[in-house]
Amino acid sequence: MDYPLIFITGPTAAGKSRLALALAEKIGAEIISCDSMLFYRQINILNSKPTPLQRQRIRHHMIDIISVEEEYDVFRYQQEVKNIILPRPRKRFIVCGGSGLYLKALLDGIFVGAGKDEKIRRRLRKEAEEKSTEHLYRKLEKIDALSAQKISPSDLRRIIRALEVYYISGRPLSLKKKEAEGLWGKVPMVIYGLLWPRPLLYARIEKRVEDMFEEGAVREVESLAGITLSRTASGLIGIKEIRKFLEKKLSWEEAKEEVKKNTRHLAKKQMTWFRKEKRIRWLKMEDENSYREALEVIISEASSKNGQKTD
Repeated sequence: MDYPLIFITGPTAAGKSRLALALAEKIGAEIISCDSMLFYRQINILNSKPTPLQRQRIRHHMIDIISVEEEYDVFRYQQEVKNIILPRPRKRFIVCGGSGLYLKALLDGIFVGAGKDEKIRRRLRKEAEEKSTEHLYRKLEKIDALSAQKISPSDLRRIIRALEVYYISGRPLSLKKKEAEGLWGKVPMVIYGLLWPRPLLYARIEKRVEDMFEEGAVREVESLAGITLSRTASGLIGIKEIRKFLEKKLSWEEAKEEVKKNTRHLAKKQMTWFRKEKRIRWLKMEDENSYREALEVIISEASSKNGQKTD
């Protein structure tokens, strides 16, 4: 990769998309969304989706990929994003968004277990009692040699678990773990977060919500009437609050205040999560000039890391 993979993250309303668009135009990159609420085709205002014109200027990925009726999970996300990035090692990408779990899945991978099956476990324990633990180990060697190399022939618990995963999923445990590997340490990357003083961030949230209502957020929620929303889609801030307005349980102003309050709570929750992530390089934001300064910093630092892997 001739340029590092660039992540731009931070809390909601921090201006991540604005910076990512400016950066993408400067370095000729494509943008990959890391915002779980941009997946849905029917929602454009409540999730502050990039406009058609912006998406015409810069190619975007992982936007408008499913209906609000569908579920989507982090494992599927990280697999699809890896399939965008890894086959094109000479292309420049910017991963932009504030969904912490999805960011971590890209960095470190996510292992989806095969669940448990007590019937299989009992059968394997009985087989070990009758034929020995070594007998099960030999069976594991034939099914999943890589896992067998990492497990002691006398470790019955781990042998049974590896066999159980195979019998439930039809795939070796070693293969499932390999699929769970993230991009950290495998491709050059730099991770930036936009850090606003809390009063300024909250002011930005207030303005964003006011703009959403002016742009037609209520009509957007009305258009979802009669559609059974998936569990994940129904969690988008603004839907339940505006529905209360439509049901005359809240006034227009009360609905807006509820959306503002819940968005502030989201931002606070996001920052609590991000502060634990020590790999983020925070860029202090204070005003309009901060975008230009952040752009200059990223271009300068990213180019100096050209071709280097992060470890």
